[in-house]
Amino acid sequence: MKAHGLVLLVTVLFFPVGGCVTNVHHGQGTVIVAGEMKQWHDIVLTFDGPQADEAGEPNPFLNYRLEVTFAQSQKQYVVPGYYAADGNAGQTGAAAGNKWQVHFLPPEPGVWTYMVSFRTGTDAALDGSAGVAVTPADGMTGTIAVEPTDKTGRDFRAQGLLRYTGQRYLQFAHTGTYFIKGGADSPENFLGYADFDQTYDTADLKRTGEAAGEKFIHHYQPHLGDWRPGDPTWQGDKGKGIIGALNYLASKGMNSVYFLTYNIDGGDGMDVWPWTSPTEKLRFDCSKLAQWEIVFSHMDKLGLALHVVTQETENDQGLDGGELGRQRKLYYRELVARFAHHPALVWNLGEENTNTTEQRKAFAKYLHDLDPYDHPVVCHTYPGKYDEVYGPLLGFKYFEGPSLQTNDTHGQTMRWIDLSAQANRPWFVCLDEIGPSHTGVKPDNDDFWHDEARAQHLWGNLMAGGAGCEWYFGYRFPNNDLNCESWRSRDHLWDMTRYALGFFHDYLPFVKMSHHDELTSSPDDYCFADPGQVYAIYLPAGGTTDLDLGNATATFLIRWFNPRAGGPLQMGTLVSTSGPGNVNIGQPPADTDRDWVVLVRRSEQ
Repeated sequence: MKAHGLVLLVTVLFFPVGGCVTNVHHGQGTVIVAGEMKQWHDIVLTFDGPQADEAGEPNPFLNYRLEVTFAQSQKQYVVPGYYAADGNAGQTGAAAGNKWQVHFLPPEPGVWTYMVSFRTGTDAALDGSAGVAVTPADGMTGTIAVEPTDKTGRDFRAQGLLRYTGQRYLQFAHTGTYFIKGGADSPENFLGYADFDQTYDTADLKRTGEAAGEKFIHHYQPHLGDWRPGDPTWQGDKGKGIIGALNYLASKGMNSVYFLTYNIDGGDGMDVWPWTSPTEKLRFDCSKLAQWEIVFSHMDKLGLALHVVTQETENDQGLDGGELGRQRKLYYRELVARFAHHPALVWNLGEENTNTTEQRKAFAKYLHDLDPYDHPVVCHTYPGKYDEVYGPLLGFKYFEGPSLQTNDTHGQTMRWIDLSAQANRPWFVCLDEIGPSHTGVKPDNDDFWHDEARAQHLWGNLMAGGAGCEWYFGYRFPNNDLNCESWRSRDHLWDMTRYALGFFHDYLPFVKMSHHDELTSSPDDYCFADPGQVYAIYLPAGGTTDLDLGNATATFLIRWFNPRAGGPLQMGTLVSTSGPGNVNIGQPPADTDRDWVVLVRRSEQ
């Protein structure tokens, strides 16, 4: 090892960053380094290893453990790898081969060294000390020269890793900007898509409630026209529907998608699983997961974050009886190895989760220990179960926030922001489902203005200091949580969500602000403020209110924002006001009985 270290040092000293050679390695094994060799880009190392098969022995998922340690200066990342069949299974459908892969997301340009650990033995994937070396790959070392990112705009490769930094909002590591999400909670079975290998509805048609109905699988045909030349496909022209759907959602300014990776064993959709069959839990479908990766990589480019929901209430006891055992550990390891390199990703412990506190803590810690990029971990639960689920997790260092299902959005958002801050680990608090389950957010044809969703939930979360919303579609309406084929069914909803996100990013120093409903006289409005500097007031029924400016004697400008139509700030009946004490903000410029947002800020700002 020491001799290798000396060789690496020489390599680092003389290897040209940005040169035509992208990789130097030492040892007898073969490695192919692919991808754009740039910061925040997915760099894939493909190793020649033992010939294996998804169904063969020894089990290539359970009985091999590939890890690569990447290092630069004081930074070190231990990245798990996985069995990749022929290395191109998404296109070939292969289940056998001798290729093993690792994804690296370099956070800095320059030269990175790597060292390979490749072991085999009984349950070696779950035990870092188990097994014997797999030669010649084990012990291989090398270098990779990484250039600065050249991407711009929404592309997450331009923004960097989305990370928890101990604040109410997640932050992009490269740009330093803060993230407020707006996106789709439905369909939860987004990955139940006909063009993915071995993907079909396993239901026996005895489902009730949300899951009732005939067998179904997604095709996203209404979005075929949203696919563009140059966009990815697989196995010919497969994938155009789901890629087109994502193109559409990004075109509406949304930035997040919620989806299950496991909904069999009693789940609602019963059409999403990562394994080779619905009854298998220790062997994974290489081609299906490679096709998921094609979709997720396109999401990175579009600026759509991955909200990865690892189970649902109907099956959260399905792996190891709810414990952190062999099945669950291997499932988490495969998800991390294959997908943790995506810059914007959140792990969700489960929808309407019923595991115990001890189990949730074990799951969260295990995910953080596995994930080299330390993506945040959240959990979704039932209304009325907040204290039971979230209370014991306050201050727990491996948990970053609640995934709220609530109709008391403003109150619950404020409550968990405040309680988590008091526990010295502020959470980012998102709204991910509104009820009732048969209604959620209706299609535009049934509720064009979405007044309740907009006023009580979207603005209710944001004005409390929340980190954003994803929208759930109730099962009594077309394009619902299980059979949504067209996100255009809520076209106007995406518009109004975009207006809200734009207002926060364009006009508010929102990281410095917090909820201050006590500063206004109206009992029904929301006030979000950095007192003495800037105030945003949401008036759900229009009209006016008084604002307490405290001791501030400065002049404050008053401008109005239309949350229904967006657009520039407007003048109301008052242009400005001055403190100290309580002042009136005047009336909106029009539609005085509709909702408005008032921006009150010091004139020198």
